[in-house]
Amino acid sequence: MSSETAAPTSVSTHILDTSVGRPAEGVALTLAVRSGGGAAWTAHGAGKTDADGRCKDLPALPEGTTHVRIEFQTEAYFISNQHSVSHQQAEEQQDAPALRDSGAFFPEVAITFAVKPGEHYHVPLLLNPFGYSVYRGS
Repeated sequence: MSSETAAPTSVSTHILDTSVGRPAEGVALTLAVRSGGGAAWTAHGAGKTDADGRCKDLPALPEGTTHVRIEFQTEAYFISNQHSVSHQQAEEQQDAPALRDSGAFFPEVAITFAVKPGEHYHVPLLLNPFGYSVYRGS
C-alpha cells in the first residue's frame, strides 16, 4: 500500500445574480469549519467574488472537518447595485416594483453542508433580491 498523502478536501463557490442574469461581483464571504455536529465553528477563510462571480482561492479544509459553512454578505452587494442600469432594466422587463424595501431581503446567506475527506465541493449560489437557491456543483 502506498504512503501517499490523500488529496485535500476543498471548497469553491460562485454566485449568479438571477435578477439580471450576471455574475455577482464583489460579494464578501467567510468560510467556517467544524469537526462533528456538536463542535464549535472555527473561522477558516474569507474572500470576495471576482468579476465572474467566483471565489476560487479558499483554503483547503483541515483534516477531520465534517461540516462547512459559507456565509455570503449579500446586503452590501444589493445596496451597491440597487440603482444599476442592468437592475433597472430587469425590473422594467419583469414589471417589478420600482422601489425595493431595503435593497436586500436576505442581508446574508449562510449555507452549511457536510463534507467527506479528499473530495472537492463546488457550491454555487443563485441569488436575487428576494430569494436564493444553492446546489452542489461540479
